[in-house]
Amino acid sequence: MANLPYVTSVGTLINMLEKVKKASVPPSFSQEFVEKTLLMKGGTARATMPFLKKMGLVADDGTPTERYRQFRNENRSGAAIAASMRELFSPLFDNDEKIYERSDKDVKEVIVEITGSEKTAQVTKMTLATFKALNAIAEFSDIDELKSAEIAEDATAGPSSENIQPITVQKTVTNESGEAINLSYTINLNLPPTSDIKVFHAIFGALKEHLLK
Repeated sequence: MANLPYVTSVGTLINMLEKVKKASVPPSFSQEFVEKTLLMKGGTARATMPFLKKMGLVADDGTPTERYRQFRNENRSGAAIAASMRELFSPLFDNDEKIYERSDKDVKEVIVEITGSEKTAQVTKMTLATFKALNAIAEFSDIDELKSAEIAEDATAGPSSENIQPITVQKTVTNESGEAINLSYTINLNLPPTSDIKVFHAIFGALKEHLLK
């Protein structure tokens, strides 16, 4: 059975994340930073700090990560949370890749199935509450659109040097005595990584004009 992460106070977690957005990036995400800059004191705030490491926002040594910086960017904030959720709750996403679209009841059923806990158990409730709180500020469409764009780019990409076969050219010429000589030579093309068909037309046009006459 898998163990899923959760916080005991989702309100504190969301409050901390909102304050992180507004504050400048610190050299270290320390207790001093949380208390003096984020103005969050007490046991629940201290207990929530390790969860940001689990989210990939803070490194093990307390250094804010690239995802931390992405989260502070309003245009990338939701995608950063979505990426965190895919890592935090990977067993849920392995069970259902669209788990973030499911109802609370369906998500709870999957949590119970994966963890082996009871539906009424406190740990089940806190896990579901944590998932819901993060899901409310996540933007999975940004990640899905990025994947779709990558797939489309792969499908429309032009030939690369790895899948271009050598071109063998055969031609007959005559020497000064009028004897025919058969020549055969191979041209290896190292094409640029581009999907612009005009580039390939220019290359093969020049090849035909200057070498294949």
